[in-house]
Amino acid sequence: MRFEDFWYVVCESKQLKLKTILQRTVLDEWLVVFRGDDGKAVVLRDRCMHRNSRLSHGKICKGNIQCPYHGWVYDKTGKVVAVPAEGENFQVTDARRVLCYDTQEQDGYVYVRLTQKPSQEFAPFKMPCYKQPGWETVRVINRFRNNVTNCAENFIDIPHTASVHPGVFRTPCASQLEMTVQRRNGSVFASYRNETTNLGWFTHFLNSQGYEIRHIDSFHMPNITSVEYDMGTHRKLFITSQSIPEAADSTLVYTDVTFNYGIWNKLARPFVKWTAQYIIRQDVAALNIQWQVIEKYGSNFANTPADTIHIFVESIRNKIAEGEDPRNLPEKSVEIKFWV
Repeated sequence: MRFEDFWYVVCESKQLKLKTILQRTVLDEWLVVFRGDDGKAVVLRDRCMHRNSRLSHGKICKGNIQCPYHGWVYDKTGKVVAVPAEGENFQVTDARRVLCYDTQEQDGYVYVRLTQKPSQEFAPFKMPCYKQPGWETVRVINRFRNNVTNCAENFIDIPHTASVHPGVFRTPCASQLEMTVQRRNGSVFASYRNETTNLGWFTHFLNSQGYEIRHIDSFHMPNITSVEYDMGTHRKLFITSQSIPEAADSTLVYTDVTFNYGIWNKLARPFVKWTAQYIIRQDVAALNIQWQVIEKYGSNFANTPADTIHIFVESIRNKIAEGEDPRNLPEKSVEIKFWV
């Protein structure tokens, strides 16, 4: 198993108009993204095979893409279909072709897979409750100067929230929480107990009665995190992030906040989006500092029991990096108490 076997977001579907050209990087591969003459998303290696210019700086011509340097034209399969300098002597041949990658569109995202021969057929992650009746979704996109593993761990890490997001998310109050952390079938699940009212600015709105919250965090190989809060009828929330590996020190994160607040859904949208972006900006700053230290001193961590979820995530991603299937790891379940 390799990271290239999986599907990665390259853009939102609505970003990719018929004449739009997008430049992306996934797993250090330069990509150009556009729509072919049939309207379907196309992803090619962002390299003209002629004199090594970048196709993403070119233009769309009848569903094909033209290099900005000498005008070579590539179709949606990556094949060269025109060379201006050759005039009437030009002939189409399979020998002139750039790499073309498989694409899919799902839940308002365009996905790419960087291998033609995956170890097995995976599907893009299904975004929870997207476009379902009674649910609203807001999306935010942010770039982190850090790797996918550290980003994913941050998104499902409770202990940092009181320090990095004081007030807006949680407030330090030395309350004891309990969690069950499970690793199984390439995923990690953390179920929390004893959470009630420490939810930051919107505690009164989200859980005015102080009921115990159903809260589950999860990680799904190779790059998905999902946070689920159930605080009763019309007080339900998913925060799902897809961490896209651009390079060793760069991760582009697409985050969906999908919520069911009943009659408050439409009114809540701008507040949910503003709050999500406010919190993520704080995480961007925290992970930037972390990466600076990792670059200087390495990535050894002094883990506590509360970091078990991190250890399980790392075990899964490390197996993929080694070319192995993390679903073969033994199932584990750990009970933990910690304080926030």
